[in-house]
Amino acid sequence: MLKLLGILMVVASTIASNSAFASSAEVTGVRIWNSPHSSRLVLDISNDVDHKIMTLSKPDRLVLDISRAKKNTRFDKISLDGSPIKEIRSAVRNGRDLRVVLDLKEKINPKSFVLKPNEQYGNRLVLDLFSLDKASSEPKVTKQLNMAGGKRDIVVMVDAGHGGEDPGALGPGKVREKDVVLAIAKDLVANISSRPGYKAYLTRTGDYYIGLRKRTQIARQHSADLLVSIHADAFTRAQANGASVFALSDRGATSEMARWLAKKENAADLVGGGGVSIDDKDDMLASVLLDLSSTASIKASLTVGEYVLKSVGGVARLHKKQVQQAGFVVLKSPDIPSILIETGFISNPAESRRLKTRKYQKQIASSISTGIQKHFTQDPPIGTLVAWQRDKGRPASSMYTVRRGDTLSHIASRTSVSLKELRKINKLNNDTVYVGQELRLPSS
Repeated sequence: MLKLLGILMVVASTIASNSAFASSAEVTGVRIWNSPHSSRLVLDISNDVDHKIMTLSKPDRLVLDISRAKKNTRFDKISLDGSPIKEIRSAVRNGRDLRVVLDLKEKINPKSFVLKPNEQYGNRLVLDLFSLDKASSEPKVTKQLNMAGGKRDIVVMVDAGHGGEDPGALGPGKVREKDVVLAIAKDLVANISSRPGYKAYLTRTGDYYIGLRKRTQIARQHSADLLVSIHADAFTRAQANGASVFALSDRGATSEMARWLAKKENAADLVGGGGVSIDDKDDMLASVLLDLSSTASIKASLTVGEYVLKSVGGVARLHKKQVQQAGFVVLKSPDIPSILIETGFISNPAESRRLKTRKYQKQIASSISTGIQKHFTQDPPIGTLVAWQRDKGRPASSMYTVRRGDTLSHIASRTSVSLKELRKINKLNNDTVYVGQELRLPSS
């Protein structure tokens, strides 16, 4: 009897040991993303874990304890340049837990959370390190004055979707939405800012993540007259194709595709550690947020959206020929007209190939810029140089974006400008034009 009892105890002990081993996790990778005001340290983990963090001072440290975990990667292989971290150390704790210590260069405000797998990564444990010094010294941006007559520039905030740990949609050949849209956004900012009376800014200037609410806050800090969010999404069917322009809706989505895209883009905010949900359980919150968006702001968004959609249609196939509406969180700013542009479906092999080329990225950016300028030429904000030029009878020179099938003679006829004048103002040596090329038209 005693012998049988001993055998049972050994078996039970073995089962418990195997169970504990099976439930343990491994840290299999590490990477860091730096933004102007924070750094994000990401640990790849084999499965979900329990964890806790605490900060220590003299010297400044952040301690991360991960239950039932072990390290299967090297922390000394990543560059800590640009982050508040001096060194990363680790050790086994209680025989079964992993303790990770971050030696810090400065005091930080930390935040931690676990992310579920996405298209590119598995389970992840995230540490967001917010710099107290950088946050307190963040400058307030005011609307820029243009030296010509002391009139201010029209300010456009350009938002490149996703970034950092959020790659966005993935296309064939691992083309990442976050990379494509950042390239287009940078081209768009350069294009807009090159025009007299305009100034454009980026919400993110590199490969890092910004929460959806923070993007609208940045636009407000710059006193933006317009927010333009750039995307290149994927759909469940590879055949889906075409560019689209969206504005906010206060009555629900205008199509199933618009509803699907909005839900997908809004879910990306979960990468921020809290996220914004528009599921049924949050209908009341969603209604309040939508009510905050004034009718005037939505109307202005639809107007500028029509100009942009028409201009983009000159270089890209359109998925819909009207501006769509849905509850995109990034567009929910009651005081800033905002549009979201899906430059194409990165899940479509043909569109993915085009979207990753610099030539097509520049064409898309140029067409968006032209649509924005056409809108503001007709309806410029009061106090701007563009409004002053219009009221004085000296409108800024308008632009024409060459579309498929255009010839210089057709453009001259359509715009009531002589071929000779069109060549002269654009310094053309011949009549050859290409799709996406911008031609300046005389202000008269």
